[in-house]
Amino acid sequence: MTTVETSRVTAPRLPARLPAPDDRAVPFTRLVHVELRKILDTRAGRWLLIGITAVTAIVVGIVIFTGSADAHKDLSDFLTATVIPQSILLPLLGIITVTSEWTQRTGLVTFALEPDRTRVGRSKLASAALLGLLVLATAVLLAVVATGLCEVLRGGHPAWSLDALTIGGVVLAQLLAVVQGVAFGLVLQNTPAAIVSYLVLPQAWTIVGDLVHGLHGVQPWLDLNSATSPLVDASMTAENWAQLGVAGLVWVVLPLIAGVVRLRRSEVK
Repeated sequence: MTTVETSRVTAPRLPARLPAPDDRAVPFTRLVHVELRKILDTRAGRWLLIGITAVTAIVVGIVIFTGSADAHKDLSDFLTATVIPQSILLPLLGIITVTSEWTQRTGLVTFALEPDRTRVGRSKLASAALLGLLVLATAVLLAVVATGLCEVLRGGHPAWSLDALTIGGVVLAQLLAVVQGVAFGLVLQNTPAAIVSYLVLPQAWTIVGDLVHGLHGVQPWLDLNSATSPLVDASMTAENWAQLGVAGLVWVVLPLIAGVVRLRRSEVK
């Protein structure tokens, strides 16, 4: 048998019609699940969650064992003590969720498996918000335990009630903080730069607004920290809501929009 005849016998036969490509999008719930796994499976995300829990426990312990013996400490006091450190540290979780695609170069795989970068950005935002709510639920549970311990160890009759306005305000304040972290991460795409900017820029504006007399009227409208404080205290007025809307637009919404635009246009290396 000649070489030509052999090639004719052994050559594979191509199908008469190639199968159509599978153009179904990856389910959004699967994208969120993957982003949650990225946070929990990475060393930085895992240790940040451990650090948030440890700092919250330390603050609660300080509240329990400080103050006079007849100090009245209710569940709302311990909830405030757990919210304060989390409002500072939770946005760092949102930053790491986004910036890891560039610092760890995982974006090469992420955007190859899901080319629609807007869906990836939404999944990161959803995963960070879900994890933030989970951490907040843990903080509420810790506040309940701390209230019981304080009653046993220090005596007294603490109030165990929490109104819906307080719980809703705490949830909204924490979600705003997490979304702000995601927005800064999307804009800067670099973990150290995003963390420093998040920690420095709002505080710098607060200091400048307090020092410069001409900015005293504008400062409450552009200070997200002071705008969210009445949320935790359940003392929001119509003016407070307006200030929260303006401050949230400047520090959360606009950076988030700019971050999504950059996410869609950035070159992945």
